[in-house]
Amino acid sequence: MTAILPLYPLNEPMSKASADAPIGIFDSGIGGLSVAQDIVRYLPNEHILYYADTAHVPYGPRDDQEIRELTAQAIEWLYRQGCKVAVVACNTASAFSLDYLRQHYGNDFPIIGLVPALKPAVLQTQSKVVSVLATPATFRGKLINDVILHFAEPAGVKVLTVTCLDLVPYVEAGLQKSPECIASLKTVLDPIVEQGADYLVLGCTHYPYLKETIQALYQDDLTLIDSGAAVARQTARILIKNELISESVQRSRTTLKCFVSGNNADELKPILSHLIHSDISWSIENIVDKLS
Repeated sequence: MTAILPLYPLNEPMSKASADAPIGIFDSGIGGLSVAQDIVRYLPNEHILYYADTAHVPYGPRDDQEIRELTAQAIEWLYRQGCKVAVVACNTASAFSLDYLRQHYGNDFPIIGLVPALKPAVLQTQSKVVSVLATPATFRGKLINDVILHFAEPAGVKVLTVTCLDLVPYVEAGLQKSPECIASLKTVLDPIVEQGADYLVLGCTHYPYLKETIQALYQDDLTLIDSGAAVARQTARILIKNELISESVQRSRTTLKCFVSGNNADELKPILSHLIHSDISWSIENIVDKLS
């Protein structure tokens, strides 16, 4: 793998973060807010810095090395903000970057990644056919293919892999219930229902925002699974292991602070107002404004 040069060399490491430091979460866009909200619900005393690389979303069509480099830059930004742990809330980025990031930062800055929640689908399927909806880059990565090879195939479960590059832009634009989005979903999901799939794994953090639309289309035909709750539990385990769990309730701080690289915070505000649950306090800001 070609070497990745983060924004700053780690020969100037940050001091080890305290338990009161924020959790850092990164995604290519705003889809990872689905994971962020699961973490907020599971760990209500924690505060989150969320980095959305909206200047480069979507990651799915990009080549492997570019995905690694963009991910490294984003995680380095969160590290320099003093976060105590980083969650790569992007299946595509996780597929190519976790090993490098963990080696680079070591034990003082834990990195948590995502893999599509295929195992529970394999365990629960009645038809022995399940499907994973993800980006092409996620399917090129080792994580999901290892689960298919070493878990699904020995269980005699057929895994149908499907992709649709239109879906992430629809979510980013707040158009997940539009006729165009519905048409795209039917194009990729009708065939998997016809082949007998009874579980659909949402293998991109943008896709939980499509749940309501998918459920309206397929009702009892497909049971939907995503990774958000599992990632929240894993984040808690890592924080406890490293004695970084926050015990204090600090209501004066905003629970979820979002930063975007694409200088489009004002454009995204009305979309986030629909995506983020009303009981979570949040803000959004352009990274260039923070740096200046």
